[in-house]
Amino acid sequence: MVNITIRNLDENLRTRLRVRAAVNGHSMEEEVRHILRKAVGRERRSRDSGSIIRSHFGPTNEVDLPLPPREPAREPPSFE
Repeated sequence: MVNITIRNLDENLRTRLRVRAAVNGHSMEEEVRHILRKAVGRERRSRDSGSIIRSHFGPTNEVDLPLPPREPAREPPSFE
């Protein structure tokens, strides 16, 4: 394994990373590994539109959009 030292990390960024790690139940170190795997990982990503949208706006990116309420379907047309 390789070690990395990150110098001059902004305090605000460090705090946000610490909170994100706590929310995900990880240590800061594990959270950074998760972020790096996601950013430059080996796994091949699916390029379908749902995966692309989820990668930008999913709950792991702190964007949780509410689903609109469903409305009843309209009456089918009458062919009489």
